[in-house]
Amino acid sequence: MSTNDCSCRSTCTTAALIISIAVGIITAFLRITAAITVTPAFLWVVFGIAVVYLAIVLLTAVSINCCNNGLPCCLRTTLSVLLGAILATILLAVVLLAVEFAATSIVGAVITGLLLLSFFLALTETACLARCIITNRA
Repeated sequence: MSTNDCSCRSTCTTAALIISIAVGIITAFLRITAAITVTPAFLWVVFGIAVVYLAIVLLTAVSINCCNNGLPCCLRTTLSVLLGAILATILLAVVLLAVEFAATSIVGAVITGLLLLSFFLALTETACLARCIITNRA
């Protein structure tokens, strides 16, 4: 397989996405019913974790790319999903920190659900990345 052809399917990424969507929907539902609240302290912690995590993943991606000319398909797919999830987490945390939403706001619940979806996707996709690095398959 050439290094430019990435037509493989990643079952690990698919499973991580399905689980993350479920977490995001549950979070949005709990937020709209005011069963949970999102405090600024929580948002700052999620933002800080995502920023540090972004630096670690970028350093890992650069070191892997420097050492391997032909990256396995699972590594390219996993890294792209992981970086997208981390960047979405940072963006959504900044939005929730910047704009104050009411406890039962639909928009606030949707953004909170998306935040937890992207944060959980970043965490579960890390397991996929470790699996890909260790076993070199999706």
